[in-house]
Amino acid sequence: MGEHINHHCGLCVTHTLHDAYSFIKTLQHRGRDAVGIAGIAHDRIDALKWIGTVETVDLVDLHKIMPSSGYHTFVAHVRYATKGSKRRLLEDAHPHVIGGSMADNGSHVIYTNCDAVAVHNGQVEEQYLDGAGPGGDGGADSCDTARLLRRYWDTDEIELMRAVPGAYTMAIADRRRNDVLVLRDRTGIRPGVLGIKDGKHVAASEDVALRKNGGDYLEDLDPGAVYYFEPSGGYRKKQVVAPRLAHCFFEWNYFADRDSIVEGLYVKKLRRALGEMLAEELAMDRVDFVSYFPRAPEDAARGLARAAEKPFHPLFYKLRGERAFQGPSPGERSQSISTNIYLIPGVVGGVRGRSVLVVEDSIVRGNNIRREHVLLEQLGLDEVLHALYTPPIGIVGDDGVPRGCLFGVDMPPGDEFFARDRSVDEMSEAAGTRVVFLTTEGMLKVYQRLGVEPDNLCTYCIGGAHPFIKAGFPSAVAGRRGEAVTAGG
Repeated sequence: MGEHINHHCGLCVTHTLHDAYSFIKTLQHRGRDAVGIAGIAHDRIDALKWIGTVETVDLVDLHKIMPSSGYHTFVAHVRYATKGSKRRLLEDAHPHVIGGSMADNGSHVIYTNCDAVAVHNGQVEEQYLDGAGPGGDGGADSCDTARLLRRYWDTDEIELMRAVPGAYTMAIADRRRNDVLVLRDRTGIRPGVLGIKDGKHVAASEDVALRKNGGDYLEDLDPGAVYYFEPSGGYRKKQVVAPRLAHCFFEWNYFADRDSIVEGLYVKKLRRALGEMLAEELAMDRVDFVSYFPRAPEDAARGLARAAEKPFHPLFYKLRGERAFQGPSPGERSQSISTNIYLIPGVVGGVRGRSVLVVEDSIVRGNNIRREHVLLEQLGLDEVLHALYTPPIGIVGDDGVPRGCLFGVDMPPGDEFFARDRSVDEMSEAAGTRVVFLTTEGMLKVYQRLGVEPDNLCTYCIGGAHPFIKAGFPSAVAGRRGEAVTAGG
């Protein structure tokens, strides 16, 4: 791992504390290291952030700290980080604030009477933050979220959107105005949806936060637009810049909840179709049955098994819903895998001497596939084939620039990627089992069949073009090898 803090997060805007808590709990799969909630009243903004999951702080006691009746709007955030001590995790957690008084209670921090707060999903390259001073909370002066908030404070949301191409879906509360602002950059690289709950308009990173908590999904937030959420529950929208779409394909392939609808496309349907495309591309004659490594690839594995007319048999179970990908260190990621994923009891006798194709969503660092190999060795299988429906991540592009993510996913270009500088045969040797990938052409064909044009996707991490260069902005990454920036959202 590099020395930079990069993360992928979830956020929401609601009108009650209960909804903020419930929405962000539903988005827990997007981050499990830290949580924050801010309450916005007509004359004050207060905030609380803590280390751990949403349920680390009980809702009953949260009402004592931040009573719902005292505020007209709430913003909330879950975050995962790739590096940092407990102290640093709390400092970098959202909301980031300007002004106010802070009470530091070790595991949590309370801010009162803030001038402004912001929560953010995404990551902004350093060059686009030129002129944005440090944040005001004394935490991470280099954090992009704090600097975006400072830039907004010194100018306004219109200048911010025009000057900074991405990547962000961001909520800002400002004591100088009653509305809470939600900004989505012109690329739409990070998700965001508009909904309604109890007659009032709300926003969230994914529609499942609405649908699983009694709300209704209305539409995706328009890229390049600012939404103004009014205390009464109404909203208005201003289109600031024209969209130049570069949606993150990894949202569908991995990050989003399987029940989510992202940009009008059902995640479950997309993953199933990716599995069917794997069946088209792979030779399946030697495969006796299909399985998967839990949990994201299940729909793809079922789609492949059906298309190839092969039996589908789960082999593994997971004790906890946490994603090892989100662990804050290599050791914690490995421990998450080794203490969380096991063989289903009783499968040994039924599969001995047979050949299995195990479907995985992707390989980033190679931790999962190594754990799979250890477990599958116990089954006495004749042959194991690992099929991944995401092409190799972190490769060196045709332009000579090492890939990864600069836009909010925990895959900085300077990381140690399993696929980098390795052929498929070399990856198979390193994994201890045969590995195959869905081709980039095959993956993009699936998206196009389901109504998402490949030109509207960001594929930078698998060798594609830099989305902001495509949108007409220069990028400091062009020509560099493996550099990343500090990120806050």
